[in-house]
Amino acid sequence: MAAPVPLRSDFDAAALRALAKCSCDPAQTRRLLALSVIAAGGMRSEAAEIGGVGLQTVRDWVVAFNADGPSGLIDGKAPGARPRLNADQRDVLKALVEQGPTPAAHGVVRWRLCDLAQILCEDHGVSVSEQTLSRVLRAMGYRKLSARPRHHAQDPDASAIFKKASPTVWRRSRRLSATGP
Repeated sequence: MAAPVPLRSDFDAAALRALAKCSCDPAQTRRLLALSVIAAGGMRSEAAEIGGVGLQTVRDWVVAFNADGPSGLIDGKAPGARPRLNADQRDVLKALVEQGPTPAAHGVVRWRLCDLAQILCEDHGVSVSEQTLSRVLRAMGYRKLSARPRHHAQDPDASAIFKKASPTVWRRSRRLSATGP
């Protein structure tokens, strides 16, 4: 059996218990208390029993404690998945959205998520779902708004003829008398 990884010598068992008492993170407290058993000369199996974990996990705690001290026993935030679109592909997407579609070339008069996803897949080899693309566009500051389509030959003066004119002076409704009609 291999020799156990030695624990840092700058913290003794009392110092580790004092750190555990001051800690606000319950997981760090549990780990510090388990390591205090090792610092006091106890067996690693006792430390594993106190921590509620296996011997390999206690070894990992010792390695983390030796490397970063008490802060190494705090759970870090998981990095998450790698973004589907890199910076260059985001720039291409932004240029596509800003430029707008060309009906002759793209076959659409306004962008839909499925159209943008298809262009990214065909031109750049990136398969992105509509939901992910929506999230990316929203993070870039775009919203699902589109202007009302207008015919290219529409006459703006002709539409003014069909608008209803509101009365210039509004009349108040008659009040009903208390006696009734």
